[in-house]
Amino acid sequence: MYPHERSLVARLKDKPFVILGINSDPKENLKKAIEREKMTWRSWWDGGNPNGPIASKWNVSGWPTVYVLDHKGVIRYKEAELDEAVDTLLKELDQEAKVDQGKK
Repeated sequence: MYPHERSLVARLKDKPFVILGINSDPKENLKKAIEREKMTWRSWWDGGNPNGPIASKWNVSGWPTVYVLDHKGVIRYKEAELDEAVDTLLKELDQEAKVDQGKK
């Protein structure tokens, strides 16, 4: 999954897009993965087990779980194909911006 995430970050570098990761692996494994996979996005450690506080709060029941949020923090897609969901959201946000500009 990391190579795909890296390519998505590169492809969308000039767009309103960011990846945030939550990792339930032991902390040392996370540190190694960040270095080995050249992760440039923020990734939080969730206590080293799949029932950590973040996973519990967000009702994560399997890994990976993908949420796509908009710029307001609203969950727009869950468990969707990541590229498709992000591209669709960016188009929706562009349309919303055009509508908002038309109201001015």
